[in-house]
Amino acid sequence: MQFIELKQKLEQFKIFSLQDVRKIEADFDLRRLSEWQGKGYIKMIRRGYYIFSDLEINESALFLMANKIYSPSYISLEMAFSHYNVIPESVYGITSVTSEKTNDFESVVGKFIYKHIRPALMFGYKLVEYKGHNFKIAEIEKAVLDYFYFNPHLKTENDFSEMRFNGEEFKGRADKARLMRYLKEFGNKSMEKRVNKFLEHIQYA
Repeated sequence: MQFIELKQKLEQFKIFSLQDVRKIEADFDLRRLSEWQGKGYIKMIRRGYYIFSDLEINESALFLMANKIYSPSYISLEMAFSHYNVIPESVYGITSVTSEKTNDFESVVGKFIYKHIRPALMFGYKLVEYKGHNFKIAEIEKAVLDYFYFNPHLKTENDFSEMRFNGEEFKGRADKARLMRYLKEFGNKSMEKRVNKFLEHIQYA
């Protein structure tokens, strides 16, 4: 198979895997992928996962990649905060939550970071459509809860202030009933106390 044929058949893919290629040509020679990387036609994101070099790299494309290269997972934590404009800083790395083990991958387009959460807590995300594909991202309420779950040191007014969290933006977007319902699902009394103190801090109690 020639490169132009591969690109024509996978042109709708933002990221493709070796399995995707094998669906087109079952006995595909893996050496072609190395050859095409060397020529600058494609880039490897993670072993077995590739993008075409001319792909437009934006937030949505990165989110699609993050979902695909380590599954099941969904965008959450700092990256979701940035997406929802509730923190002022740009974020280092595309942060996700997964029921697989904690992991991270350095790539030519950025670092992909995954935090393990127990399978029962893999909820509270939505599908967002981007150019014919869907990526999974935490709802704003779940992103906050995931963050408190992974940061048990957040307890005091000073801790909350250092988050530089935009409470007004959050309150304009969040559904408090959903937030409290999701919080109960964690089954963690200590976390409930910390989250409620945080809600008081942003005057959302």
